[in-house]
Amino acid sequence: MPTGPDSALTAHLPERVAEAIRAGTHPDCFAVLGPHVLEGRRWIVAFDPGAVAMAALIGRESVALYPVAGGGGLFAGPVPGDGAYLLQGTGPDGAVWVMEDPYRFAPVLGEIDEYLIGEGTHHALWRVLGAHVRVHEGVAGTHFAVWAPNARRVAVVGDFNGWDARRHVLRPRGATGVWEMFLPGVGEGAAYKYAITGAGGAALPLKADPVGFGSQHPPENASVVRDIAGYGWRDGDWMDSRAGAHARTAPISIYEVHLGSWRRKAEGRRISYREAAEELVGYAVEMGFTHLELLPISEYPFDGSWGYQPVGLYAPTIRHGPPHEFRDLVDAAHLAGLGVILDWVPGHFPTDAHGLGRFDGTALYEHADPKEGFHRDWNTLIYNYGRREVRNYLIANALYWLEEYHVDGLRVDAVASMLYRDYSREPGQWVPNKNGGNENYEAVDFLRAMNVAAYGAHPGVMTVAEESTSYPKVSAPVHDGGLGFGFKWNMGWMNDTLRYMAEDPVNRKYHHDKVTFGLHYAFSENFVLPISHDEVVHGKGSMYTRMPGDHATKLANLRAYYGFMWGHPGKKLLFMGQEFGQVAEWNHDAEIGWHHLDDPGHKGVQRLVRDLNTLYRGTPALHVKDAEADGFDWLVGGDADHSVIAWLRRGGAADKPVVMLTNFTPVERPAYRIGLPHAGAWREALNTDAGLYGGGNRGNMGRIVAEDGASHGQPASAGLYLAPLSTLFLIPDD
Repeated sequence: MPTGPDSALTAHLPERVAEAIRAGTHPDCFAVLGPHVLEGRRWIVAFDPGAVAMAALIGRESVALYPVAGGGGLFAGPVPGDGAYLLQGTGPDGAVWVMEDPYRFAPVLGEIDEYLIGEGTHHALWRVLGAHVRVHEGVAGTHFAVWAPNARRVAVVGDFNGWDARRHVLRPRGATGVWEMFLPGVGEGAAYKYAITGAGGAALPLKADPVGFGSQHPPENASVVRDIAGYGWRDGDWMDSRAGAHARTAPISIYEVHLGSWRRKAEGRRISYREAAEELVGYAVEMGFTHLELLPISEYPFDGSWGYQPVGLYAPTIRHGPPHEFRDLVDAAHLAGLGVILDWVPGHFPTDAHGLGRFDGTALYEHADPKEGFHRDWNTLIYNYGRREVRNYLIANALYWLEEYHVDGLRVDAVASMLYRDYSREPGQWVPNKNGGNENYEAVDFLRAMNVAAYGAHPGVMTVAEESTSYPKVSAPVHDGGLGFGFKWNMGWMNDTLRYMAEDPVNRKYHHDKVTFGLHYAFSENFVLPISHDEVVHGKGSMYTRMPGDHATKLANLRAYYGFMWGHPGKKLLFMGQEFGQVAEWNHDAEIGWHHLDDPGHKGVQRLVRDLNTLYRGTPALHVKDAEADGFDWLVGGDADHSVIAWLRRGGAADKPVVMLTNFTPVERPAYRIGLPHAGAWREALNTDAGLYGGGNRGNMGRIVAEDGASHGQPASAGLYLAPLSTLFLIPDD
């Protein structure tokens, strides 16, 4: 072998290049390291800063490589053949190790992937970017790929290379802005980050993988290699039939859960996904809910954000277990006939140094101008929806959860903050659109594209918008000029009715419009009535403490309100703990107040919610026309003096009608006459004052008889007993 410089090698590896390799500043190590044909011979150039000697192993033959002038772990030499080889390094202490040369492997990304990434239309982006455990050219390892178009150099660092950014520099893939590398021997559980050098030559903070499938336990924040292939789903029957469970005509009653505080285990440990698959799923089914909605489970650094400031958008949080165990939870829910909705946060992301902010040294995912790219309310960064690659990243993420984890729906957080350029901004703090207005056209286009992609790829899913303004056609199809969501949270109804319930009953007659106004627009969208986590934090108290009066009166108010809510047009959502009237405000650091169930009153509220779900699901008139005006008729809307409301709900032609009445005062109404659709026997299907719910057990002996004689626009009527602070459901008894 040569004992000194070779002319071919000198031309290939001049001193300035060798020094850049040693210093960790060379932008394209694949152009230098690995096998290269120089003047008709194969040369191998290898770099390992921990080695004092290096050899290439070909079968049983060992070919020594000589140190390149300057040493520092850089070796080279001519090696016969053109096949695979191994590298054998020797350390200063005489230790010997054998390894694959990562610089001998060809690229993994294909031309079609490159084209789609560049075009911003790769809706399976997670299959090519991120860290994928795979076999490449007959060798097991992990393929790393990341988008960083303005970087000068990208290396992957981790516990497999001593976090040394000199060792594994990724290959640039031209105009796509993608960098990639296959690392042999790296597998499941390896922690890693990207060491990125910006265009100006500055080293950036180590970055977590934007498409990483796993993460370390906070406060550690490296990405973790997770093999997400090969899960054995058992939920085929659910997946084939779930579209019917998400229709406008279906009963949808959602139990909203923060996994970290639903139930705690010994010594305050959070519940695992597998434990939730048994305990949470079993409880939700027993309570009659149709869906679970989980606060964001994409990895996030700060517990106090509840997941609404995610960094790892493609990684189920490790707080409850690895990815396959999250699949266990979804699979168990489906086997039990329960849908799973995820809160999804495409509106903003935190400024944590290891996150997306200035990812390659430029405003890559966010807007450069803080008037467009920074949320003052949350100190977060706003995605640049006008950039095709960013839009692709987010749409692919939505599809990722639907496809890889069989999630049934996405509730999109803070849609209003996306739709308006002046959201929570004063004049001069925002940039108008091209027409001088405040509508964010790029965000509108993104939301429409996301919904088209989601429903197109998975027709049985549902998307839900948390949208707090009167933006038109949120839940109308895109082809009809809408945003394309399946449903929209009815924030106006929630705010009005909770303000009404907070009033002393003596004063409610002066605020009667707050419980009737929602019916003026109830059928303008496909609404979900949300009593969510946002209503029981930040000093707002709990649903229990929002009710006036002593303990018994608070519970009676709560029961009447829940009856009113379940009888009102619109799908239902209730945050955990509120189903039994938790007293304390929600605390994300502790489990909900299960001890309240030792109190018969709280136990009664829980029983009521279960029975309301049973009634709602089993009574077509209460859900089939939730979003149709012809399924609703006012019976009593203007009796403010008595704070009584009543209406009629209808389903299909063959379905029995339902009459709902609520008395929002603590005064009994012993002979309240109400119009009914026909004469004859009617039964009390549910009375929130029943003794088993903790009420006074006052009512109509379970049955009434309506007489001919028009009243309230109906052909028959009956005199009813309305218990104080109660809701009553009547169904024909025939």
